[in-house]
This record gives sequence, structure tokens and C-alpha cells, in this order.
Amino acid sequence: MMGGPKDALQQAYAGEAKAALRLKVYAEKAEEEGYPQIAKLFRVVAWSEEIHGARALRAMREIKTTEENLAESFQSEQGVAEVAYGRFIQEAEAEGNRAAVLHFSQSRDVEETHAKLYKEAMNHLLEERETAYHVCMVCGYIADGVMPESCPVCGAKKEKFKTYHDPVTGKESR
Repeated sequence: MMGGPKDALQQAYAGEAKAALRLKVYAEKAEEEGYPQIAKLFRVVAWSEEIHGARALRAMREIKTTEENLAESFQSEQGVAEVAYGRFIQEAEAEGNRAAVLHFSQSRDVEETHAKLYKEAMNHLLEERETAYHVCMVCGYIADGVMPESCPVCGAKKEKFKTYHDPVTGKESR
């Protein structure tokens, strides 16, 4: 058992990250059901949770140079795609849970795409190339540059893609 401040910070970071995502999904549901003020509340609390999580990361000294952060992100995505999702798929297949198999298979494929995007960014770090990113709202696949006619991971049509807009600048990625 680890214990100590480092372990506590890691747990706090994980908890805050999970809460932020959960609250963003709750906000979408509240919007769908016609509760814009409740959606706003969920989003602002999610933002606060993100601040807490970022503080924990900084306290653990997990934020490095951009080059190091890209390399770490690449390694993480590769590991998740190769190891974790492979195991998850096997477990879901053993239980006959087809929905979980589909989810894990598509998520693995998307994680592999994330790794490729990070690798490409590492190779072109000095170029500061600007590109548009288009995200499949069904499975999370990210298209770099041109929006595909359909998602190569889940088959969703072009209409299911959204172009990423930077939350800091409010601008569409280019």
C-alpha cells in the first residue's frame, strides 16, 4: 500500500477528473431535458473540478515541457490501446457482453489514433503546423485536417462529426 501525500494527490486527481467528466455528461442530459440553468450549474462545477485536478497534477509535478508531455501522452495512449483495452475486450467477450466488446474495440481504435496524432505532433513540433480537428460524436475518433465522409472506426456519417473549437480562444481549430 502506497499512502502518503503523493498517493493522496493521485487519488484526488483521479476523483476530480472523473467528477468533471460525469458532470459534463449530466449537463448534456439537463440541456436535453430543458433545464438550461441546471446544465449551467453542472458545467461550472465541472470547471471547478478541473481546476482542482490541475492543481493536484501541478503538486505532483506531473506537468513537464511540451515535448515531454507529448512523449508521455504518446506512451500512455499506446499502453491503453495495446494493454488495457485488449484485456477489457477479452473479459467482455468471455461474458458475452457484445455492447462492451463494441465499446472497448472502438475505444482501442480511437486511442491508437490519439497515439498517432501525438507521434505526428512530436515529429513536427518545431513546425507549429495548424490543422482543423474533427471529432466523431459517436465514438470519439479524431480526424486531422479533412473531415471524412464516414468514421473509419464506427461508421458514423459525416453529420455526426463536430469541428473542435478551442475553449480558450473560442476559435475553430485550423
